[in-house]
Amino acid sequence: MNSTTRLSVASAIVLFVLPFARSQGSPSYHSEALAQETEQESQVTVPNRLPNHLYKGEQGPQRSEIEFAPSTRTVTIRFQVQDPNGYFLPNIRRDNFAVYEDGVRQNDISVDVEHSPVSLAVLAEYGGRYHELNQTLATEVKQVGQDLLGALTPDDKVAIFKYDSKVNTLVDFTQNRDAIEKALDQLGDPAISESNFYDALLEALDRTHDIKGRKAIIVVSSGLDTFSKASFQQVLGAAQKSDTPIYTIGLSGIAKREASLYGETAPFARIDWKNAEKQLEMLAKASGGRAYVIESDLEIPPIYDDIMENLRVRYVITYVSSNPATFGPSRSIRLELIDPKTGAPLKIHDANGKVVVAKVYVQASYIPKPASGG
Repeated sequence: MNSTTRLSVASAIVLFVLPFARSQGSPSYHSEALAQETEQESQVTVPNRLPNHLYKGEQGPQRSEIEFAPSTRTVTIRFQVQDPNGYFLPNIRRDNFAVYEDGVRQNDISVDVEHSPVSLAVLAEYGGRYHELNQTLATEVKQVGQDLLGALTPDDKVAIFKYDSKVNTLVDFTQNRDAIEKALDQLGDPAISESNFYDALLEALDRTHDIKGRKAIIVVSSGLDTFSKASFQQVLGAAQKSDTPIYTIGLSGIAKREASLYGETAPFARIDWKNAEKQLEMLAKASGGRAYVIESDLEIPPIYDDIMENLRVRYVITYVSSNPATFGPSRSIRLELIDPKTGAPLKIHDANGKVVVAKVYVQASYIPKPASGG
């Protein structure tokens, strides 16, 4: 069941935000006062956010969802509006959204902000060729798992898988917090074995394929692969085709720190950790997720905040299509953020008055049938 906060908002396409041009000349005091009043009413102010994003590299393509109810011709669009650093932009009102279907502006749109429950598959590296490194990474895996519990809501479902040479299911998808916590407590000691990351991720993608609703794979891994049957290109292709975003929490920073304690004589000191990080970034981007690298435990809770906002929160626009047909060919969708008084692009400012350039992520079309993913 979705938890939805009622708002006055709407939805649709890729957004643009441009500042209004000031008029030339010397307007009267009365005219200037009216202009200032109009400007205050027609702009949106949003909270300050961090100046940089927490994830590494680029985020992947952000998905939207469009559903069509033939009996009522009701269209429901779930989509994201983000600032340049990928943070959700709140406080956008219903009359700031203009939705166009096949070029025709739609009337009587309603807008909500939705906080959806999620299904998470946690895939954790837990074993490998190097005893000292295994022990260090195992400690971090347990901490990352424990911190996840604080980011969950009662309606969320979690499955936990650990991998070394093969994948082991610690707990399948469940809402039972006691079962999740028990699984984390019973991880045991990591084995000396291969670390077949590519094969494990392919299996996790297969396990989540039929999961309905908002879902994701959280990979907790150094990114190291020692002996998988699958190649990196194969798992990258599977990530691109999958409908499950991958959020990677990279342990390479901690692995490099551990390697520095043993000097260049340690076998894992000569591993190409930079390439391992890059591959995690590529997998996250290809799937529509995000990649993170942790250096300390203090970074884990903010990362979960970022993941959960990106995964859960959507604007939801609903309207009755002006097209009387209840089936037929694909229909184009366009969304604009506008000043309702002038029709000009909406101005968005942060709390300090700085212009925020927004991005609206909505698929370009839908086919009028009961459900269409984006």
